[in-house]
Amino acid sequence: MPVQSLGKVPAAPPPGPRPWSLAVRRAFVLCGAGALTVLAAREMHLVLDVGGVTLLEYLVLCLFVVLFAWIGFAFTNALVGLPGLLRRPNGHLGIAPDGPLPTLTARTAILLPIYNEEPARTLAGLEATCESLDATGAAAHFDVFILSDTTDPDVWIAEEAGYLDLVARRGDEGRLFYRRRPRNTGRKAGNIAEWVTRFGGAYESFLILDADSVMTGDCVVRLAAAMEANPSAGLIQTLPVIVGGRTLFARLQQFAGRLYGPLIAQGLASWSGPESNYWGHNAIIRTRAFAEGAGLPELKGPKPFGGHILSHDFIEAALMRRRGWGMHMVPWLEGSYEEGPPTLADLAVRDRRWCQGNLQHMAVLPARGLHPVSRLHLLIGIGAYLTAPLWLAMLLAGLATALQARFVPPDYFPSGFALFPSWPAQDPVRAVWVFVGTMAVLLLPKLFALAALLVSRTARQRFGGGARTFFGMLGETLVSGLLAPVTMFTQSVAVIGILAGRDGGWQPQRRDDDRIDAGSIVRFFLPHTVAGWLLGAAALSISLPLFLWMTPVVLGLALAIPLVLWTGAARASMPALFRTPEEQDPPAVLLRVRQLRATSSTPAPSEAVAHLAAAPKLAAFHRAQLADGERRPGDYASDRLIAAAKIEDAPSLDAALRLLTLREKAAALGDFRALDALLALASPQGEPGARLAAPERAGAPAQVATPS
Repeated sequence: MPVQSLGKVPAAPPPGPRPWSLAVRRAFVLCGAGALTVLAAREMHLVLDVGGVTLLEYLVLCLFVVLFAWIGFAFTNALVGLPGLLRRPNGHLGIAPDGPLPTLTARTAILLPIYNEEPARTLAGLEATCESLDATGAAAHFDVFILSDTTDPDVWIAEEAGYLDLVARRGDEGRLFYRRRPRNTGRKAGNIAEWVTRFGGAYESFLILDADSVMTGDCVVRLAAAMEANPSAGLIQTLPVIVGGRTLFARLQQFAGRLYGPLIAQGLASWSGPESNYWGHNAIIRTRAFAEGAGLPELKGPKPFGGHILSHDFIEAALMRRRGWGMHMVPWLEGSYEEGPPTLADLAVRDRRWCQGNLQHMAVLPARGLHPVSRLHLLIGIGAYLTAPLWLAMLLAGLATALQARFVPPDYFPSGFALFPSWPAQDPVRAVWVFVGTMAVLLLPKLFALAALLVSRTARQRFGGGARTFFGMLGETLVSGLLAPVTMFTQSVAVIGILAGRDGGWQPQRRDDDRIDAGSIVRFFLPHTVAGWLLGAAALSISLPLFLWMTPVVLGLALAIPLVLWTGAARASMPALFRTPEEQDPPAVLLRVRQLRATSSTPAPSEAVAHLAAAPKLAAFHRAQLADGERRPGDYASDRLIAAAKIEDAPSLDAALRLLTLREKAAALGDFRALDALLALASPQGEPGARLAAPERAGAPAQVATPS
């Protein structure tokens, strides 16, 4: 899996023939968005050009044009996706969603990369997916790999215990594997790359899951068959449906994703064609395409722009496409699910990493040989975050323009010849029409999605009826409108921080919704609240009409803390307005996930050494996994050496655990001698009951031998 050069164009087969309709759709999306933007720019200029345009008004105009181009593109994307949403799937890539399951011949790996996740929760989703795959009769063509990059030692041992428990229940000794990397170089992308270089040659393709992913066996088999039937396809991406939300925020996210998401994805698939994007999970990838084209380079320079690429999926798709492989999206293939963050605060944590990763893409944009559509996908990802500070800048510039009009006297003697004095003024009637037109472009895609739902009786029934869906859309739009300024402010702060050189790192996600830390919410969203009150006070000091005009933004920011607490609290009963088809009639695989989580025998993470000492079988398996359990000459890793010294000096296990940091404890659990010393301290008799003779160094972990 060679590292790809961004400065050289690799050899690739010429692109195959493209249907003329693909070029038409692309022209419609781009030219249509451009035409709408030109029209809006002209109207906005007329709004501002009353007695001349000041510098501040020119700034407002420029920001308006950029932001309108963004929503104009979203509008034309929705328009081009509408025909695909209205008609039945056409069997693209040979996938017939309603037909009999195809027969498989090649082998496929299912990969589950995890990083400090709760094992019981993650393994329940994996087990339900495997059981659904068993029901298809095609499970023999799949092997499953749990690829751990976990750094928390207690979670690491709980993962191993959960894996052994899962193997014992399922009996998948030869098809279910676990391995943990002692050093998570390259993060998730490096985790997958390491699997490809060690085991990828045994598999035609691999299916990527996320820690919260669930897929039906029907969906998995059809994806694998499509990869077999299309030798030029390098990647096939599904549209994961958000499920499982219990907080109002999560319910709103999954309702919006279920109602509007198919339209957006249909639009993307329609004009992207074989140059579609990759979202990092719930997608199948040809191993050869990934190995020869997706080796990620390290970006030059310091963090946050340099180093390993955080948002690797976009870049991997662009690099594979550069090699001539097709990137395809099948948004109409059902059976692909994921979970959303339970609160806006949890979304902000994940969003900070995505923000940094997408801004890193600015360094990849000039790479040679990328397809223009791949570059457009990168630009869309970058724009998704840059538009937030631009929106904030436009609000502040508009406020400054109002201040100027209120307090700056007319200039009766401007430089140069002029018949009339120059002063900042706007056309209020035309401004209202510009506002109405902008809101129409912004909100009409939601109505398009609702209209597509209403024309189908089956779709209406799946959502619980057209009237309930309509009022659900109104409620979602209202609450999302209040939360939008909060997200704008959060993303603006993130962008400014990244541009200032602050690295956000890679934080594990919180997926449980059974608790909310009110103190952290108050601390995080206090700046939003202060900004809202200041903005409201400034608007009110100018005029009451201006304050009323800015009320949605002011209210969202000023009430950020109660809004986040209200929408983030888990409730036993939720408004029926936001019910989705997966709640109306839950698929069997999701019911099984719920059951497995409720009855899980996988232990929650506990103190790792005590856990190992009490479970000799687990301790033996743990030792067998250690491919690097003995120190070699020249290995002076500080965590391992310091851990060994602290353990040697400690009179008891409690004392040793108090001395060890998490990194040192993880290093000790990965070292045969330090592990034996810890187990000896854990044994009442002074002898580790789980102690074994040091095994020979393994080239691969016990259950991750190269599959034959």
